[in-house]
Amino acid sequence: MAAAAYPAWVTRWVSGQWRNKKRPPALRPPRPLALADQVANRRDQLTEATCITEMSVMMACWKQNDFNDAPCTEEIRMFYDCVAKAEKERKNQNEDTLSSRGNLPSSKVNKLLKRFPQITRYV
Repeated sequence: MAAAAYPAWVTRWVSGQWRNKKRPPALRPPRPLALADQVANRRDQLTEATCITEMSVMMACWKQNDFNDAPCTEEIRMFYDCVAKAEKERKNQNEDTLSSRGNLPSSKVNKLLKRFPQITRYV
């Protein structure tokens, strides 16, 4: 008579291979663990709205003067100056630098992943 064929896990369990807190992995991945070729394009932090007070002052002036630009030139100029200053600050922030938490932005990660793609086959 032939010996009974047990599954491999039964043999390992009986032999004591899983004793002393050495347990098999609970989950087996459906495919090999490897990095993807790109990451989602997300912003790390939401930018707050700028120049809200200047815009509200400008609109209040327009409402008081029946939406006539002539009496509100100072408010309009203040709003445009604020917008120009905010755009200048936004451009000065370098996207390629690390964030405060030490993470790279998604665009930089995608550039690196394109430069060094995942090896899927062996030569």
